[in-house]
Amino acid sequence: MKIAIIGAGFAGLTTARHLRDFGHDVTVFEKVHDVGGVWSKTRLYPGVSTQNGKDTYCLSDFPMPKHYPEWPSGQQVQEYLNDYADAFRLKPLIRLSTPVTHAAQGPDGRWTVTFQPKGQPEQSESFDFLTICNGIFSAPAVPDFPGAGEFRAAGGTICHSSEFLDLDQARGKHVVVIGYGKSSCDVAVGLVEAAASMTVVARELIWKMPKKLGGVLNYKYLFLTRMGEGLFPYITLRGVEKFLHGAGKPVRNSMLGSVQSVITKQLKLKKLGALPRGSFERIARSTVSLVTDGFFDLVAKGRIAIKRDTAIDQLIVEGGRRFALLKTGEKIPADIVICGTGWRQEVPFLDADLQARIMDDRGNFRLYRCILPTGVRNLAFNGYNSSFFSPLSAEMGALWIASLLGGALPLPPEAEQRAATDRRLRWMEERTEGKHARGTNIIPFSMHQIDELLADMNLSIGPVQRFIEWQMPVKPGRYARVARDLHRRLDKAGAPAIKPALA
Repeated sequence: MKIAIIGAGFAGLTTARHLRDFGHDVTVFEKVHDVGGVWSKTRLYPGVSTQNGKDTYCLSDFPMPKHYPEWPSGQQVQEYLNDYADAFRLKPLIRLSTPVTHAAQGPDGRWTVTFQPKGQPEQSESFDFLTICNGIFSAPAVPDFPGAGEFRAAGGTICHSSEFLDLDQARGKHVVVIGYGKSSCDVAVGLVEAAASMTVVARELIWKMPKKLGGVLNYKYLFLTRMGEGLFPYITLRGVEKFLHGAGKPVRNSMLGSVQSVITKQLKLKKLGALPRGSFERIARSTVSLVTDGFFDLVAKGRIAIKRDTAIDQLIVEGGRRFALLKTGEKIPADIVICGTGWRQEVPFLDADLQARIMDDRGNFRLYRCILPTGVRNLAFNGYNSSFFSPLSAEMGALWIASLLGGALPLPPEAEQRAATDRRLRWMEERTEGKHARGTNIIPFSMHQIDELLADMNLSIGPVQRFIEWQMPVKPGRYARVARDLHRRLDKAGAPAIKPALA
């Protein structure tokens, strides 16, 4: 098949590599000048680094370099992805600085993709299949603050955390960072030395996980294991999870309570007035945020001020000086407002009627297995899930798509796909208190989602490996055999390149 892929981040690159290896003619469209997606050089704000260690945040057969630190910087991740594209000869497949402006499906199920290379007029090309890998972090969400126009006219800056790339622009300025997630805290720490003042404004404080619990135990031994996932109830409980959320619930509650106690003491949350409301269990409602190195030390020293349980009411200019007026009535100096306020999940290049078919009435993506829009031919998504193991999840998603196109993945009837998707969305809504990123949030159930993809492909990592992963962090390298097993199966079966149901 002739396949178009939109996006050259983890999902786009691994999808291109595997679909190419299964014999498809692949073209990747990337709107910026380099590969990397969220790790592109165009989005590397000061202080950005991975949440995972390098041993868990990589593709299965391409480990990160040994000389990288345990938590690589954003620049190092971009270099890693660039090296991956070189190592697997993907560069000839990628059209950089070529945004897709429109993708329309004809009556025959084929796609006309319209794109505009930098400095050139729009062009169009036809494809048999379209895979959207632009990701859930593709469109920055910046609030429309009252007074923003006057604030900017007076020399103030308002931007998303991914857009503030130059440390020198903050030198001697009063900086206000909106939000309390990892990107917000990363930016605050990254700019604090240059800024005249640094204030973090948080509508709600969330629980954060130190990289090392008690200064000793790496957090990956708690959250990046199957036991870590099992501490939180999944849609359907099986095996040990039934015990943990049934007769063994007191044991499970005691474990989480102990972690909460250690973190509270280790980070001095009570002393700093930074103790979140509710129990530590709420850390899993939307995303698990790691503590940014040095953040709470800087709070303790008064270098970073936290304004909790509030938000900006308006931006004002008085006597040539710029301020943020908080809903509490407090007025704080503000030359630069940096918004770590999340992302919009968008596919603006698709027609409105098609968007309506792949989303529910609240704008949630209705994707079976977070990949397939039920009832839409020749279209798939990959990377549309937030995951601890997003590289591995994207790789397994790419193989799932390859298996589907190769005729080796029997799907349930569309009615069952829709029912399963709707059930997942209802569960997500309840579990995350509505913070499920339009139906794309699966943290902390990363391995559950990967297991579902493997089960669909009738491929197994084996009971021994699963047992090890209950106690030890998941290692992507152990999943390299999935691609090899799928190749052997399709080669042996002589499967058709196009599944009849999709043609």
